[in-house]
Amino acid sequence: MPTITKLYTMEEASQHNSNGDCWVVIDGKVYDVSTYLDEHPGGDDVIIATTGKDATDDFEDAGHSKSARELMETFCIGELDPTSTSIPELEICSKKQPSEIAQKLKDLTKQYWAVPITVAGVSVVIGFLYLRRK
Repeated sequence: MPTITKLYTMEEASQHNSNGDCWVVIDGKVYDVSTYLDEHPGGDDVIIATTGKDATDDFEDAGHSKSARELMETFCIGELDPTSTSIPELEICSKKQPSEIAQKLKDLTKQYWAVPITVAGVSVVIGFLYLRRK
C-alpha cells in the first residue's frame, strides 16, 4: 500500500517562520524543523531566514554531511504541491525610480571624490609653500 504524502503550498510553509514553529522547503519536500532549531550548529536564525522560499540552494551551499541529510529526513512532513505557484509577486516600479536612484548614485559619487581631491589639493599647496620657503 503506497504511503499518502501530505502536500503543502509554499504560502502555507512560509507561514511557519518562528522559533516555535518553523518549516523549510528543500528539494520539493517540506520539513518541520521547529524542534531542531536549538540544536542546529549554524544557529536558528540561519534556518528561520530560509522560510518562505525554496531553501535548496542555501542548504546545498552550506555543505551538509551525509548524517545531516539523514537527520533531515526525520523532520519531513510532506512535499511541496507542484500545482501551487511558488513564484513571488513582482514589485511594480514606476519609470521615475531609476532616475531617482541614478541621481542618488551621482550625488554619492561626487561626495566620495571630493575628499580625496581636497586632500591631494591641500597636499600640493602645502608642498609648494614648503619648497618656496627654502
